[in-house]
Amino acid sequence: MTAQTRKSLPPNGFSLISNEKLLALYSNLLKCSMMEERARILLKKRKLPISCLGPALQAAAVGVAIDLFPEDTVITFPGDLVSLFVKGLPLGELVRRLLNPASPPPTAAAQLRLAASAALAHKEEKSGKLVVVFNLAKTDSQGSWSRALRSAGARNLPIVFVSRKSLPTEPANSNPRPSKRDIALAANPFGFPAIAVDGSDVVAVYRVACEAIAHARKGNGPTLIEPANCAPVADPILIMEKYLASKNLFSQEWKLKVLAGFATELDNAVQMG
Repeated sequence: MTAQTRKSLPPNGFSLISNEKLLALYSNLLKCSMMEERARILLKKRKLPISCLGPALQAAAVGVAIDLFPEDTVITFPGDLVSLFVKGLPLGELVRRLLNPASPPPTAAAQLRLAASAALAHKEEKSGKLVVVFNLAKTDSQGSWSRALRSAGARNLPIVFVSRKSLPTEPANSNPRPSKRDIALAANPFGFPAIAVDGSDVVAVYRVACEAIAHARKGNGPTLIEPANCAPVADPILIMEKYLASKNLFSQEWKLKVLAGFATELDNAVQMG
């Protein structure tokens, strides 16, 4: 959609999220889905290990990373390019990292030490900068993760932890979304807030992330966000399309333009990589 088209869009009801932000969330979902599909093809051709987030965790990464500042620090684990892309890492650099992975890859313990060091520096600077740690890819990091959470809570570090959470399988006729109790801000053993959120709902993730990020920037310490895979069949892109359509913000023509434009960007990045 053009700038002029966006200006003429109707107001989005009681939502505090602007129409422009809603469109940006959706377009990033589309791009991340395309990027991971292209990544699978490239890795298969190169006979490299294939590790991608998948739709629900893509939505979690988009919802958290979209408003981060360039000077904020993002820590990810192998297999997660989405978070870095949404944060602003150029496609060409992403392709180079994809096709030339670090050998051996950094350990979870090393990444979490880096996160703690950066967060401590941000805290001492009193700059409002923060660290976001995405533990979304499949990693065997439970011990290191628990230690990092305890340390961040004890030192009141400006960190937002984002870790996948799998809820128990629910009966087919039950509500697939987390209960109000699951979503509510709650105390946890690490001494700071933990929030479970439907990972397939990028708007819900974005709202939670806004609160957690503001909490950290104000010097109030860490937050743990747990995007739950509540409904494996739920498609974040289709959910968002229905949401946008209800606000008269969606059209297939605009979607195709986004897809075509990003396909060209991907082609150029792959050729240069």
